[in-house]
Amino acid sequence: MPKRLVIVGAGTGGLMVANFVARDLHSEIEREEISVTLLGEQETYTYQPGYLYVVFDLMRPAQLMRPVRDLLSPGVRFVHDRAVRIDTGKRQVLRADGDALDYDVLVLATGSGLNLDEVPGLREGAHWFYTLEGALRLRDALRRWQGGKLVLTVGVPHKCPVAPLEFTMMFEEWARHRKVRDKTEIVYTYPLGRAHSIQAVADWVAPEFEARDIAIETFYNLESVEHEERIAHSLEGTDLPYDLLVSVPAHQGDDLGAASHLSGAGNWYPTDRHNLRLQGHDDIFILGDASDLPISKAGSVAHFEAEVLADNLVGVLTEGAPPANQYNGRAFCFIETGLERATFLAFDYEHPPTVPEPTNAVHWFKQTYNRIHWANLKAVM
Repeated sequence: MPKRLVIVGAGTGGLMVANFVARDLHSEIEREEISVTLLGEQETYTYQPGYLYVVFDLMRPAQLMRPVRDLLSPGVRFVHDRAVRIDTGKRQVLRADGDALDYDVLVLATGSGLNLDEVPGLREGAHWFYTLEGALRLRDALRRWQGGKLVLTVGVPHKCPVAPLEFTMMFEEWARHRKVRDKTEIVYTYPLGRAHSIQAVADWVAPEFEARDIAIETFYNLESVEHEERIAHSLEGTDLPYDLLVSVPAHQGDDLGAASHLSGAGNWYPTDRHNLRLQGHDDIFILGDASDLPISKAGSVAHFEAEVLADNLVGVLTEGAPPANQYNGRAFCFIETGLERATFLAFDYEHPPTVPEPTNAVHWFKQTYNRIHWANLKAVM
């Protein structure tokens, strides 16, 4: 019987680790000594960072999507279904259709999603750009925008920690290009006592916003939204009237972990920060947003983790060797500072980030990456 690797979640992390392992073990897979199965709820992969560009009519939804099967190595079996529970005793992933997948090694790359019900009135009163539906609805609202007060609120944790800043700066420049900036007030809020959780980013963006006449309201934790009156209320007692409310809702993990009694608060999996094992389980690994690690929930993190994890899985599957390579917390994040300039962050567990001067070149590098991301997923880069 072959050694069975099962990966739950067909997002960036799940696709990459499946393809990395299939590339490195193609001979063993052909000889049926090892099997690699990817279980995914969706048959279409969507490049989520592209949602922000959809909002400003800079990308079309069709540019963000590919069939999952087209992105997988021939050595990977794809099962289109939803995982509902993990039986760690039997080493099985139970599926929504009633079937089960047996595993010897399991990778959980189940991602994270919006918690839209945490704040009363949020669904009815706010826009967001973290889903395709939300991005399209916000795009349509901007197409009608003739001026007024835009308020942006931020819940934590959330994917891509710099995305609220990107939206704010892109919107400010977009309003200037549309000749409505003089009729537009922009208020950026943040739940902490500074403009961002990363100190270097907060230090950089505060004068940047001041120069662009973008107001910053710190210690603002959204408590409720009166959508008919168009007022956002904070836990701290600050009320902000708005014409357009754009929210970055707090995220939470998939409910698979809770159903399996494996995850903790927020449905995040307790994860070893270096070898990415689920704590207390030698045969289960966590990848990407699903972990409780104190690092950015971002595609680059899933990418760097997938490289380390895939190398370790090759050893585990072929030799029964313990994980030898360690993930060091590496992350890389582009920051669009408008419609034509960008900067970036590069950091890890030991090295905090700095913010280089934004340039047109970095912006176009980001645009290039948006279009070659598919090669990254296929493990050919």
